[in-house]
Amino acid sequence: QVQLVESGGGLVQSGGSLRLSCAASGSILSINRMGWYRQAPGKQRELVAAITSDGSANYGDSVKGRFTISRDNAKNTVVLQMNSLKPEDTAVYYCNGRVRLEYLPGEYEYWGQGTQVTVSS
Repeated sequence: QVQLVESGGGLVQSGGSLRLSCAASGSILSINRMGWYRQAPGKQRELVAAITSDGSANYGDSVKGRFTISRDNAKNTVVLQMNSLKPEDTAVYYCNGRVRLEYLPGEYEYWGQGTQVTVSS
């Protein structure tokens, strides 16, 4: 089984910072892409940030300039540094991984269970 384990969510004041981490484990041959999505009440799940194994990153428009994503390929871990947080950032944040498995061809997608981020005004 492949698992994505998230950590770092919590409550923070507007303008503050938070750091989310996600570690992938299991029968993984390689990780093509790893990142974060979020879903707020009444809204669709949206991309926050993602990064490929070679370090190429992309961000959702609403977080550009405030969030930074990085990765540690050796540990199959991705980190999201969130600065200048706003109440609009309040959501459940889900780790996402697109991986190749050890014994099956193709790309497979996995999701973490989610971690709550709440930004108070």
